[in-house]
Amino acid sequence: MAFFWGDEVEVCSKEDGFVGSYFAATVIAEYRNNLYAVRYKNLVTEGESRPLIEVVRADELRPAPPEVYAAGFGLYDEVDAFDNDGWRVGKITGRKGSKYYVFFDTYGTEIGYSSSQLRAHLEWVGGK
Repeated sequence: MAFFWGDEVEVCSKEDGFVGSYFAATVIAEYRNNLYAVRYKNLVTEGESRPLIEVVRADELRPAPPEVYAAGFGLYDEVDAFDNDGWRVGKITGRKGSKYYVFFDTYGTEIGYSSSQLRAHLEWVGGK
């Protein structure tokens, strides 16, 4: 899939410690060999407050997912939890009061989140 200047995307990180995380960004340039420059919405340059700009491969990008409103989440539902400036994929392992507990296979940890920090997980497979 091709992306163009101004497209809202998510960058799927493949860096150690961030694998399985999605970061919101905007495409600001298209280069040869399926490379794109993106400006992150929530990540900033180290030691500064300017949005981070990075060149990434097309296989690290997906369109920003549509907003899916969920009335609630069930046990073992796959969700994205907003944490550390990005969305991380996990599974609901419990609920106590207004907090949903999410387990992250990648990190081997469980963390509690309010429903406003969660969204239904959608996979981008084969360009769809």
